[in-house]
Amino acid sequence: MALSHVLPLLILHYSFLVALVSGWKTLQGSPPLVIARGGFSGIFPDSSSPSYNLALKTSSLNVTLWCDVQLTKDGVGICFPDFKLDNATDISVVYPGKAKDYSVNNFSTRGWFSADYNFNELANVSLVQGVYSRTNKFDGSKYHILKVEDVAKLVKSPSTGLWLNVQHDTFYKHHNLSVKKFLLSLSTKGVSINYISSTNVDFLRRVRSNSSLRKSILIFRFLEKHKIEPTTNQTYGALLKNLTLIRKFASGILVPKGYIWPVDSELYLQQHTSIVSDAHKKGLKVFVSEIVNDVSFSYNFSYDPMAECLSFIDNGNFSVDGVLSDFPVTPSAAINCLSGLGKKAKKQVETLVITKYGASGDYPACTDLAYKKAKSDGADVLDCPVQMSKDGIPFCLSSIDLSMSTTVANTKFRNHTATIPEIKNGSGIYTFSLTWNEIKTLTPSILKPYEKYLLFRNPKFKNQGNFVTLSEFLSLAKGSGILISIENAAYLAEKRGLSVTNAVLNTLKKAGYDKPKSPKVMIQSTHSSVLKIFKNKSKYERVYKVDENIHDADDKAVEDIKTFADSVVIQKASVFPQSEAFLVNSTNTVERFQSFKLSVYVETFSNEFVSQAWDYYSDAFVEINSFVIGAKVNGIITDFPKTAARYTKNKCLKHRNKAPYTRPIEPGKLLKQITQLYLPAPVPPLPILNDNNVTEPPLPSVSR
Repeated sequence: MALSHVLPLLILHYSFLVALVSGWKTLQGSPPLVIARGGFSGIFPDSSSPSYNLALKTSSLNVTLWCDVQLTKDGVGICFPDFKLDNATDISVVYPGKAKDYSVNNFSTRGWFSADYNFNELANVSLVQGVYSRTNKFDGSKYHILKVEDVAKLVKSPSTGLWLNVQHDTFYKHHNLSVKKFLLSLSTKGVSINYISSTNVDFLRRVRSNSSLRKSILIFRFLEKHKIEPTTNQTYGALLKNLTLIRKFASGILVPKGYIWPVDSELYLQQHTSIVSDAHKKGLKVFVSEIVNDVSFSYNFSYDPMAECLSFIDNGNFSVDGVLSDFPVTPSAAINCLSGLGKKAKKQVETLVITKYGASGDYPACTDLAYKKAKSDGADVLDCPVQMSKDGIPFCLSSIDLSMSTTVANTKFRNHTATIPEIKNGSGIYTFSLTWNEIKTLTPSILKPYEKYLLFRNPKFKNQGNFVTLSEFLSLAKGSGILISIENAAYLAEKRGLSVTNAVLNTLKKAGYDKPKSPKVMIQSTHSSVLKIFKNKSKYERVYKVDENIHDADDKAVEDIKTFADSVVIQKASVFPQSEAFLVNSTNTVERFQSFKLSVYVETFSNEFVSQAWDYYSDAFVEINSFVIGAKVNGIITDFPKTAARYTKNKCLKHRNKAPYTRPIEPGKLLKQITQLYLPAPVPPLPILNDNNVTEPPLPSVSR
């Protein structure tokens, strides 16, 4: 009896020592496990063959494949996310009018149920995407429902593993089917089950009592705190307070992420709970679920799923023992590339991180808060799009139209609304209509580029911060490189008597940026006439912005650009063209400019998943990596500089042999897996940049 009490303590003590040596704060000190829910279900239909294969090809070598076990009428175990087949198959088309009603957990449920069909009857049923916000382009590929044994064959022991999740044991009991009997049959077929999870206490107790299944690690899965666990008749929230009970029949727990990092009603993080450390003290592993890239999560993570993942494994206080994800590439890279970096980690690539209006993904564009955040986030270059006030003060603002990033339309200045076709279609309230003293009284408004998807940026701070003059910006940016963007110079000179180029030159000179060894200064414009002025009057880097998507540039155009610019800015689609959010191919644009010794910067990189092609797996890390490692761009322009700066420091960039989760995306590879009927509409070829697009007359003189 004494030994039975001492042995668990020795095991816990050993696990603690291992954790200290390895640096991981998991129970046993080993790196957290990556569990692919239904494979790579964020892209392909859940539990389909390509979903599991993509998970194996893009994730950590020890990735574990998750299978939600359902039973057919003839007792065959299948991998499918729900016992209702109509949730993610075309069964309602194959067997129309066959829906049935059953009582499930005391609720009447209607649908097509796996328990009503023999496996052979499901041969003509195809898997489809069950999450409507995800692409349905693979629905025509006729992916078959897989047996558990089929998925087990994909597992390459001992590196990868198999996790069977049993959610509806009681439902199958009512249909004279036994999940436990099925699991036992697997052992006779030589199928190794690494993990078995369930939300049902009684089921896990019965599994634990069987010697044939003792090699499997049993995990108790928690549902939402208010739901009732049927065996104990307690809520899952109440069971959380009795980890000693759970340790009697399980070796670990699987909890929704809110159990660990709760959020308030506005989706901001609250203090983390002690559940991980409490469970570890009891000898229980802790796995976290609901780590999904393509849903709204806490604003604290700035729409970066990698940041959320790191909060569970690399926060300095604890680490979960595994992450269940629909996008297993993200936790794989988080664990192996970004954990343990520390604040003093050095860049591993020369690629510049250039801001788009400061950290405008987190604060109103071009405010002091946006610039301070960008600087602390590690941006290499802070940008200032220079606008001119009525009284000739140069200041930073994302647009010459004040209504784009301020609440000016709700002020007394709304009567300054004007229509100026030379600047934009439609009306606006322009900076040159107000004095600087009037402009600085305006309330900033955070940009909402993806408002139609109901994706908003940092609402608590949507109207915070102060606008800054160019001179104030230079003080804020001290120690960092700067990029000054100049547009509408011809109109301002000719129609408003304002010389934005002179204002910029004078302000830079006054701040000492014309002296040797001063920080990097970049002057950007879509107009060669602007850049030619700076060529004659300064030694700043001149950046020509190509304002249309192109697939190449002819030699004469590039040679012309070379006469007035040192580098170019192009759009992402000029590198990897898209059709309906699928990458089609790659262009020669970057290589062409670089062959003329022009640096190439690409914009705009955002964290919101709707801004990214499906090929990037709803992860900014994957997208940035494809441009930095794949296209070899010289810089990326982003409104979330923290994400990009962290990427440039990731440990995996040191390794010559790239791990699967750090290989650049192959453009067009996903597109090839779409059947003809579901293919995106073909897009017309992008134009070639020629000399006519580049040449223009010199700037007009300033009117008096």
